Order: sequence, then structure tokens, then C-alpha cells
Amino acid sequence: MRKIRAARSARGKTEAKVLSSVDRLLFFDRDFNPVENLLGNELPASVKPAASFWEHFAGLDKSALTLAFSSMGESAQPLRIFAEPGRPGSRGLTIYRIGDLYAVVRSEDPIDDERATLLHLATHDPLTGLPNRRQFSDDLTDFLQETAGTNETLSLMQLDLDDFKPVNDTLGHAAGDKLLQFAARRIQGCLAADDRAYRLAGDEFTVISMGSGHPAKAHRLAEALVAAFKKPFTIDGITVFVGTSIGISTAPPDGTTPEQLMKASDLALYAAKKEGRGRASAFDASMLELLEQRELLRRSLRMALVQQEFFVEYQPIAEGGSIVGFEALLRWHHPLLGNIPPVTFIPMAEADGMMPEIGAWVLEQACREAMKWPENYIVAVNVSAAEFLTSGLTDRISQTLDLVGLPPDRLELEITESVLLERTVNNIDTLNTLNVLGIRISLDDFGTEYSSLSYLKTFPFDTIKIDKYFITDLETDPKSQTIVRCVVDLAHGLDMQVTAEGVETPAQAEWLRNVGCDRLQGYLVSRPLPVEAIGEFIARAETSVRHALS
Repeated sequence: MRKIRAARSARGKTEAKVLSSVDRLLFFDRDFNPVENLLGNELPASVKPAASFWEHFAGLDKSALTLAFSSMGESAQPLRIFAEPGRPGSRGLTIYRIGDLYAVVRSEDPIDDERATLLHLATHDPLTGLPNRRQFSDDLTDFLQETAGTNETLSLMQLDLDDFKPVNDTLGHAAGDKLLQFAARRIQGCLAADDRAYRLAGDEFTVISMGSGHPAKAHRLAEALVAAFKKPFTIDGITVFVGTSIGISTAPPDGTTPEQLMKASDLALYAAKKEGRGRASAFDASMLELLEQRELLRRSLRMALVQQEFFVEYQPIAEGGSIVGFEALLRWHHPLLGNIPPVTFIPMAEADGMMPEIGAWVLEQACREAMKWPENYIVAVNVSAAEFLTSGLTDRISQTLDLVGLPPDRLELEITESVLLERTVNNIDTLNTLNVLGIRISLDDFGTEYSSLSYLKTFPFDTIKIDKYFITDLETDPKSQTIVRCVVDLAHGLDMQVTAEGVETPAQAEWLRNVGCDRLQGYLVSRPLPVEAIGEFIARAETSVRHALS
């Protein structure tokens, strides 16, 4: 515990008088003003200061104390101030830093009760009453030390609430707080005597499970927790369903330090969410290997554009036996790992905020290449959700077209339904602006995501692209045939064209032509082509495409 002489020598009697006149426990904010409530709860009158810290303790050296306060971190030792330094039993103050507050305790009398109060406030979440992140870190460290060198094991579980954010956003933060309280009770209701639950932050909870029988015991507990969260919650008369995803790690097999166990359980939690949420997943070594691979790709991805590792391939689009354009497809050739599938690196680029820059590069490359094609050919360019939702998209596209000289009606932008889920008003404005510019808009992968028919009424689409999922078994599956036929009729009724993706056989092509599908795209027409092969393909396109589709 640090000690500081904060009173001037001539003011010992004054300070003693001040100390004797104040309450034994007082709370002040970071600016040393009185605090009326603590973490949303009104403080008892006995611990509410009547004035600022400096007015309560007028005899203290303000400059020295301010300097001392500025060096106090949350995990720092409390600050002890003596009225008469060096004298055992001397009266004084003990000051604790708790978050953004200072708690001041008189130390002339036994203060066990006050210290217990402070300790609880510092180590517990005021909303749920569960131990907080600080206590969790201390406990996990202590438990691991206790089990080190023995045959005992323990398990760590990280829990995230599924679909908590929609409840918080739609019903309000008060309802969200109640839900967190109910969730904490539900977690505690599943625990045994040697298990302990914690709330780390937001909707993140952890459980440390001790005792014998691990990891099987932890798996049974995790299953019980998942099952408990399948039951609904009732908040202010409203029934809500919020599940939980759980990641499990066990010491010592998965790690012997808090950092190793947290990393392992975090990876297991990620796996549980990726597998569909509402489930528990235990850590295994392959998860760490995947993480290391992802991090290697993520670091490499940041340099890929600068290092010119990206390139564009072009897949032909056919209409009525003729080629009418190409779809630009982004590719990445890693110098060590070779070609990386777009399904792997594009989500990373979106998550790291890189898609606007990458997308702008693809658009310019595709438009420049399209200038070399026949004037009736279009170029289709995919726009990711992350890119679409950034401000200034329409200006950037318009500037690119002006720079390259490509007519707007030769550009078709492909977006997926996921783009339309958020910021609806802005989305309508963006699409209408693109439509006014003369740019064609295509709804990609229709039928595989949310497929709300309201999108077709609300947004100005020119084309609907039927995903290859419905085309693969088109020749034999009556359900796929019914769906594709309905989509074609629906699109034509709304004055939209239809493109079928993934067409691979002449029989599929004939069936699609018979129901009125406008355009075909897939290996039957051509695989994606490198840029240097496009000229030759165009030269022989009419003959080869008619032959393939006949």
C-alpha cells in the first residue's frame, strides 16, 4: 500500500478536526465531486458527501494529492494518507479507485465493514450480483495455482447470449437489463456447489467448474445450460427467446494459464456460433490451427492489394445463344498458399473494413476491361454488403465510369439480399440514385437467403439471378422446377429479367429456355476466363456458344 504525506505540517490539527467530522465512507467522482448514486443505485444518505472532496478535506495538499490520484489505475494499490506520518495508529484516509469513482474511508477505527463493502463493489457486477471480470481473473489464477502439480482438473466455459441485441434494441435497455438478470439466475440455477458464474461484460458470462470428473462434468453442465436457455423469458409480459452458445476448455489439457484457457474457450465459442449457435463446443487443437491460418491470411490480405496479388476473372453471360457480357470475379493468389477461395477471404476483408478499397479496385479493373469488348456487352460486378453500406458509394461508381469512359448502361451491379436488411431508407436512396444514373441492378443468389418478396416491390431491380442451388437438380427435382418456374414468372410480371447461375448441362439449358429464362451463366457456357483469354473467346463466341446451348 502506497503512502503519501498529503497534509502540510502546520495543519495537523485542522486535518484531525476535519477527519472527525466526516462519515467513515464517502464516494466521489473522478473530478472529486459528490456522488449521489452508484452504478444506477442511489447511495444511502450516510455515504453521500455533502460537498466536494476538497471542501470535505480542506487541509490536504491539493497539488500533491492530484498528482497521486493521476497515477492510480484501476488495479493500483489504494492510497493511504496519514495526518501524522510515521506514527503507528495515526488517523488518516484510505482512498480506493473503483472504476470512475473514488471511495474514501476513514482509517482511525476498525473499518472491516466498510472494506467488505468496497471489496464487494469492486469485485461484483451491480446489475446481476455475479462476480465481475476482476474477480474472475483473480479466481481463475488462484484455482489454476491450486490445481498445478496435482491430478485435479477444472473447466472454463464462456457463454454468449444468442439474439440478445434484438431484444435490447426493440424492447429497450431496461428490458435488456432485466433479461441479463434473469439469465444470471438461470445460469446459477444450473450450477453445483463447486461451480461459480461470472459476468464479464454485456451479454458475456463465464463459469469456472471445479471438482472431479472433468471434462465430462463440464460437458454435462454445458448441455444443461443450453437446455435451460431454450425456455422462454417473460419480460414485462412479453415472451422472448434468447439462447446461449458455449465454448469449453479444460485445464491442464487445453492450457495451464488463464490466457491459454481463455483463448481455448474463446475459439470453442466461435466454433459453437459458427455451427449454428444454441449449442456447446469443446476446444480441440484443430481450432488453434484454423485460427493461426486465419490470422496468417488476415495479415497477408492487408498487403494483397499493394502487392498486386488480386486479379479478376470473367465468366461469360449468354442470352438467346449469344454472349451479352461477363461477370467480373475477384481472385486472390497468395504467394505461399496459392489461390485462396473468395468464400474464405471476402468475409475477412469485410470484417476488417477492406472491401470498399478492394471493391473500388475491382470496379475500375472490370470497367477498363469492358471498354475492350463489343459495345453491346455488359460487365457485372459484385458489390458486398460492407461496400454497399459505406457512404459515398454512388459518387465513387459515377467517378469511376467517368474516369474510364464506360456508359452506365453497360454496368450491372450485383447485390445480395443481405445488403437490404439494414438501413432500408438509405438503401432505397442508393439504389434509386444508381437507377437514375442508368446503372443496372441485379439481385444475386435469389432464394437462398431471406427472399422477402417485399424487396422486389420496394427496390428497383433490373435482374434476378437464380442461385445454382436450384439449378443443379433441375432435371430431376419437381420442387426445384416449380420454384424456378415461379421465380421466372414473378420476375417477368415485375418487368425484370432472369439469369440462371450454375448451368452445366444442355438439358438444364433447354428446360430454362422453355420456361422463359432470359440469360444463362455456368460451365456449359464457359468457365471463368483469365483476362488474356477473353479476346479469343469473343472471337469464337457466337459459334461455340450456339453449339453448346443447342
